[in-house]
Amino acid sequence: MKDLKFRVLLLGGTGTIGRATAAALLAEGHGVWALVRPGTDPAKLPGCTLIEGDVSYPDTVARVLKDHPCAAIVSCLASRTGLPADAWAIDDRAHAHALEAAMEARVRKFVLLSAICVQKPYLEFQKAKLAFEAQLRGSPLEWSIVRPTAFFKSLSGQIPRVQKGKPFLVFGDGRITACKPISDADLGRFLTSCLSDPEKVRKVLPIGGPGPAITPLDQAAMLERLTGQPVKIRHVTPKLMDAIVGVLSVLGKFSPKLAGKAELARIGRYYASESMLLWNPVKGCYDADATPEFGTDRFEDYVAAMLRGEIADDRGDHAIF
Repeated sequence: MKDLKFRVLLLGGTGTIGRATAAALLAEGHGVWALVRPGTDPAKLPGCTLIEGDVSYPDTVARVLKDHPCAAIVSCLASRTGLPADAWAIDDRAHAHALEAAMEARVRKFVLLSAICVQKPYLEFQKAKLAFEAQLRGSPLEWSIVRPTAFFKSLSGQIPRVQKGKPFLVFGDGRITACKPISDADLGRFLTSCLSDPEKVRKVLPIGGPGPAITPLDQAAMLERLTGQPVKIRHVTPKLMDAIVGVLSVLGKFSPKLAGKAELARIGRYYASESMLLWNPVKGCYDADATPEFGTDRFEDYVAAMLRGEIADDRGDHAIF
C-alpha cells in the first residue's frame, strides 16, 4: 500500500462535484475523510472514510478534526438553493466555523470551491461567498480559492425540452452571455492539484474547461448537429424577467415564500444576462481569451451522452427549466 500524500477532510462531498473531487483525491494517493449528512449511502463515496455530522453546527468540524487529524481541507460545500438564509448559513458561517477549526487543529491547507460569478456580486449568495473568501485570504493557512465557470450540468437543462420538440429558449439575441463550461471530473482534478502545486497557493484561481467560449445560440446549434434535427429557438426578452422580479419583489414584502421566489427570479435574471467568464476591469467586459482553461472533457461529448441516455439530469435544486 502506497503512503498517503495528505489526509484530507472533504466537505460537500456528496454532490456531483464533491464526488468527482473525492475520486481525484484518491487517484492522487490522498486519504479522504468525508463529512456527510447522517444516513448517507457509503456507495456515493467509495474509498472514502465517511464521518456523519451536520456541517452547519459550529463545533462539528472541530470535533471531526480532533478525532481525525488532517493536513488539508477541501471544500465543495455550497448552499443548495442560493436563498439568503441558506447562503449565509452555509457559504459563509459553516465555512467560517470550518476555518476556525482548521486553524485550531493546525491544518496546513484549505482549498475552497467558490464561483466565478462573485466577480460582480449582486445576489446574497455571492456576497456570502465573498465574505468567507475574505476570511480565508486573511488566514495563515496555505489557501487556494477556485472560481469555476459554468458546469456541464448547469447548461443541460433544456435538453429534455428539445427532445420533446419544444423550442430552445434564449434571452435577447442569444449572444448576451458566454461561458467555458468545465466538467465535474476536470474540476475535481484541478481542485486536487491545488494541494501539490506551489503556483496555486494563496491564489484566486478562475478556471474554465477547454474552449472556445460558447453562447446559448452555440448550444442550440450543437443540439442540431447532435440530433440531426432542426431546433426551434424562442427569444425571450430580458424585460420579461425584470417584470417578474419586480412583481415578486413587491409581493415578497408581505410573504416570505414570495420573497424567496423573488430571489430565485433574481438569480435566474443574473445568469441570463452575465457571462461566466473572467471579467476584465480595464476593458469593462468579460474576456473569453483571458479566461484560463483546464482539462480535456468537452461539453459536446457530454451532451451527446445525455441524448443517448447515458447521463441523467442531476441538477437537483439548481434546475431552472
